[in-house]
Amino acid sequence: MNRDDINISTMNVKKRPKIIVIIGPTASGKSDLAIKMASNLNSEILSADSRQVYRGMDIGTGKVTRKEQRLAPHYLIDIADPSRQFTVSQFKRLAEKKIDEIIKRGKTPIICGGTGFYIDALLNNLNLPDVPPNKKLRTKLEKQSAEHLSNQLKKLDPERAKTIDAKNKRRLIRALEIIHDTGRPVPKIKGSGKYDAYWLGITWPKEILARRIKQRLDSRFKQGMIAEVKKLKKSGISWRRLYDFGLEYRWISLYLQNKITLQEMKDNLYHAIVQYSKRQMTWFKRNKNIHWINN
Repeated sequence: MNRDDINISTMNVKKRPKIIVIIGPTASGKSDLAIKMASNLNSEILSADSRQVYRGMDIGTGKVTRKEQRLAPHYLIDIADPSRQFTVSQFKRLAEKKIDEIIKRGKTPIICGGTGFYIDALLNNLNLPDVPPNKKLRTKLEKQSAEHLSNQLKKLDPERAKTIDAKNKRRLIRALEIIHDTGRPVPKIKGSGKYDAYWLGITWPKEILARRIKQRLDSRFKQGMIAEVKKLKKSGISWRRLYDFGLEYRWISLYLQNKITLQEMKDNLYHAIVQYSKRQMTWFKRNKNIHWINN
């Protein structure tokens, strides 16, 4: 085989579009890094955050500000009504469309976020089942406690149970709904997908990350995070829906209902975020393609 043969065979191989992926636990600094990289590389950013898609949920989700969005275009934020459920299938479909648009403009997309399931669904060969809502099953499962639902999931799909929020009934019910409909666990990663992804992960020593979480949480309270939750409730979002959003919205909604004190809310929220960061790292560490950046 000569050089010309090699060139011809290479030309016949369709190259996958190149993208950059920035992941890491909450409060690690993903958004800051993404904006700096996008500014230097003339790239555009897609948010991979399951809560930043919702309008009106800004402070609690750490959504990039309008000023930051002027530094680099951001997509897949403020695209859904918080009163309605936004699914991973919707995210995948919208993200693929936006990535194609960015690539056609001659730019490199940057995927940035901490929702591992969303990122894996988008970038890996993950076939998401088209399972419609089962109202009868949901009504039955809604009557059960989150603990009971979590125990059911552990028996039926131990892998998904390791990374899901065990107190989030909405996600637990959806996982059980998929299993009930398909007769199989929630789909797993099956290999490389349609993109050539370069993975960057940000990591910090545990004690430093915990301090960053505390500092960011204090800052968000000063920015008016409690008022944000009050506004969402006033707009018609139910207490149950706020609880299901987890973390900030869960604990603040309990405080606003006088079920816990202000200090209990702050303490429980801090510990919940720390635990969430551990679940994120459990998910990400399965990916051996990630190039980890220490601080």
